[in-house]
Amino acid sequence: MGQSIFPTGVTNFNPSKTWSGYTLFNAKNEGTILIDMNGKVVHEWKDLQGFPNKMINGGKVFGSLRCRKSSDAYQDYADLTEIDWDGNIRWSFTHNEEVTDQGIGKTWVARVHHDYQLEGNPVGYFVPGQETKDDFKKVLLLTHHDRKIDSISPYPLLDHVLLEIDRDGNKLWSWSTLDHFNDFPLTDEQKNAIFKNPNFQSTSNEGDVFHINYASYLGPNKWFDQGDQRFKPNNILMGSREAMMSWIVDHDTGKIVWLLGPDFTKSFALRKLGPLVGMHNVHLIPKGLPGAGNILALNNGGWAGYGAPNQTSSTGMKTTRIDGSEVIEFNPITLEKKWSFSAKDMGYKAAAHANYFYSPLQGSVQRLPNGNTLIDEGAGGRFLEVTPSHEIVWEYIYPYIADHLIYRAYRIPYNWIPQLSHSAEVAVTPPANSAFHLPGAADPSLNPNNTVSVPGTYGYNKPSPVKNNN
Repeated sequence: MGQSIFPTGVTNFNPSKTWSGYTLFNAKNEGTILIDMNGKVVHEWKDLQGFPNKMINGGKVFGSLRCRKSSDAYQDYADLTEIDWDGNIRWSFTHNEEVTDQGIGKTWVARVHHDYQLEGNPVGYFVPGQETKDDFKKVLLLTHHDRKIDSISPYPLLDHVLLEIDRDGNKLWSWSTLDHFNDFPLTDEQKNAIFKNPNFQSTSNEGDVFHINYASYLGPNKWFDQGDQRFKPNNILMGSREAMMSWIVDHDTGKIVWLLGPDFTKSFALRKLGPLVGMHNVHLIPKGLPGAGNILALNNGGWAGYGAPNQTSSTGMKTTRIDGSEVIEFNPITLEKKWSFSAKDMGYKAAAHANYFYSPLQGSVQRLPNGNTLIDEGAGGRFLEVTPSHEIVWEYIYPYIADHLIYRAYRIPYNWIPQLSHSAEVAVTPPANSAFHLPGAADPSLNPNNTVSVPGTYGYNKPSPVKNNN
């Protein structure tokens, strides 16, 4: 098919520096996958979808049995379901909205997408002392709802609604993004662009104005302990990929009490931090993990934002474009960047090499208990575990190129899966690129059979000779 050939699976593994465990992710056209540190698939829930998949102690995984057809809805999942190790359904939620789907007819669906959080854990990954129990009583869902609001746009709109339910599926609380449209600091130019093209999705004939792809509780944190009421543990951090904004919703009042974007030029701190384009998996690092209280995010880059038409956008949609991704950790009060990771930290210093770490779509980040960060470079299907000093101590590349786009990946503690005796960890030391080649290919290293010198050359990285005028 003309595709490039490169190593896949685990290409780098230093067991002495990783926070080892299993890694959970969803593979397109395959199912929910669990691999060990050497990349072996140790368990698969065939055809179980995940947007994303998450796991709780005991080897129980959450996902969806069905994604609705794109002609019926845009990125809608019919259910959120808990599955045990053997594939048995233990809990499921569908009763959010009754719809009529092609080939199915009238049916109840959850309309869940992109994120959800289970009682006991604010962010959906392992946090010491903050575990979801199997008898959880509350779930936070990010859901869709169809709207028609002519003051925003004449097109049908897709609303993003936070929904809390109890274990029996009863609705406890909800919050609509479009109901708060005028609470966001959008300029007249941005509102005009949205009115004309609210990120129109032709398959579902709706405008996905905000396209929200993350929502998590703040959880216990030092800012609230210090008296900052914006950071109450049950408040929710969420954000818009398309509008380049992140914000905190006060669970008690419904007000937006903290907001970042969409203008990253208003202060020196914002200019130094931003712009933040197309971000995914933005969350407050939970108490009990290194960096607790800072915000961790994958700043995808790519394209996002509304505004006046410019040289990269004839319509005023997707007005900001950046080639290259960056993981960022920053203080939510001062906006000071505390840690980051990009292609530069991999040794690619030139701006033209930013594409060596680049996921304009999808992806995730997880802070591990030893201070490392697990990164899902979603568009390329590559996972990296990186130390605070930017050393890559684990790398995995999903082998099926056509099915890259891994939405999220989570590192799972060994002791959460009593059904497995974890595999022996075998170090993987990657060769230098110049030493790696396929059988039959010539050695690509610069070791020519014949070399000649060229008179008058001065060599590389040497000062030019001083001209003698005497």
